[in-house]
Amino acid sequence: MLLLRYAALVESLHGTYWTACDMNTSPADMDVIGERCSTVLGRTEANGGSGTSAPATADGVFVGIRAAVEHAFGSASLVDRTVLVQGVGAVGRLLAESLHEAGATLILTDVDEARASALADVLGAKVVPADAAIETECDVFSPCATGGVLSEETIPLLRCRIVAGAANNQLGTAEDADRLAEREILYAPDYVVNAGGVIHLASLEMLGEDVAARDERLRGIGDTLGEVFALAERRGISTAAAADAIVEERLAAGRA
Repeated sequence: MLLLRYAALVESLHGTYWTACDMNTSPADMDVIGERCSTVLGRTEANGGSGTSAPATADGVFVGIRAAVEHAFGSASLVDRTVLVQGVGAVGRLLAESLHEAGATLILTDVDEARASALADVLGAKVVPADAAIETECDVFSPCATGGVLSEETIPLLRCRIVAGAANNQLGTAEDADRLAEREILYAPDYVVNAGGVIHLASLEMLGEDVAARDERLRGIGDTLGEVFALAERRGISTAAAADAIVEERLAAGRA
């Protein structure tokens, strides 16, 4: 019933908004919404969609973490780098697997402790309680669950050099980007580093590209983050402000 009500809301916007999977929804749910409206992406492949975007999101975040590690430490290698993945659901689990394959030392946490422990057993990772994640020492803190985890209250507790994860709306307020910069914590802006999901949907369903073209776009996330980091340093601004500035410049160029 809730999905149908949501579908009616999307339909009422007459194409000005397109919906897709997010936390706790699936391609099967998009199939249900698609019965009511056409402005939906990420339906099952059997129903003409491209399926789940979670793997592409995870791949993009992995690329972004490597770019951030290279900028912060001078090498993109993840060997001997400790990454704390907060939330091991559809995206976090796949990200953790990729990080493990790349040689990272993993720390996992999730509100579902059994889920985190099960994955940790497979990957040889350490598990910390969800309420202790922010204060756990690591090289990379990767928020992959709910948003708003970086705030005036939590940022002083961080013991990491980098924040780069899949969660949306990671900052409690816009000012929190400046708080991270003041602590010399390199922040990969959420809408840049987690863009893999949008890239997957737009590439395969809206642009009609193939998987190879999609994957090339995913690899470009690292280059974009490099631009963000460089601009932030040149202008002495936060990485979030730098990302917004690049967006404004590209939009202006498109309108010209």
